[in-house]
Amino acid sequence: MRVPAQSVCTAIRDDIVSGVFGPGSRLTEDQLARRYGVSRVPVREALRTLESEGFVVSRRHAGAQVAEPTDQEAADLLDVRALLEPLGAARAAQRRTEAHLKVLRGLVRLGQERARRGQEEDLRALGGWFHETLAQASGSPALTALLTQLRHKIAWMYAVDRPDRPVDVWAEHGAIVDAIARGDAERARALTALHAERALPLHRLKRYERGRVRVSQHAVNTASVRN
Repeated sequence: MRVPAQSVCTAIRDDIVSGVFGPGSRLTEDQLARRYGVSRVPVREALRTLESEGFVVSRRHAGAQVAEPTDQEAADLLDVRALLEPLGAARAAQRRTEAHLKVLRGLVRLGQERARRGQEEDLRALGGWFHETLAQASGSPALTALLTQLRHKIAWMYAVDRPDRPVDVWAEHGAIVDAIARGDAERARALTALHAERALPLHRLKRYERGRVRVSQHAVNTASVRN
């Protein structure tokens, strides 16, 4: 069974984002192949993809290692998101399908319910699914890919505090969906920009010990891999 490089890439990225591999950590093909139970071929391909995404850097005589983003690079990510998410919402108002609307409305209902109950862990997952679906509703694969990469990088560089009033956050989500449902691109854009601005104070830069590697098991999911 050949494990695709995409699955290996996801596994390595998840370990980088969660801090298993800290900034500056060396990433050798042999080490990663043993860790994920795969050959070196998909590991090599995965490292190339992660380098193109900015998670990994390759240095002559040193090989691949986890990138070490600066504070300015981290701040720039939030600025870029503040530009792209409103654009994605405006596009969604013009291109969304009924299937997208159904999912978005369902997520808003669940989010509002969990917010009233104070179920914080559920809210984090639901918020991620909401923004992922919103990006997909833009009808632009390129924009969706950029927003997905931004979410991964922001999760890598930032810890996000719980909002004081999660109910208000999900009310904002609901208003964005209402604007998208009406096809009001400018309102969807404005509401999403305001939503992103209000979330900024909740973001705190993570601090890693350089080169630290935290040991944990992370088998690559091969359930859907065909022979």
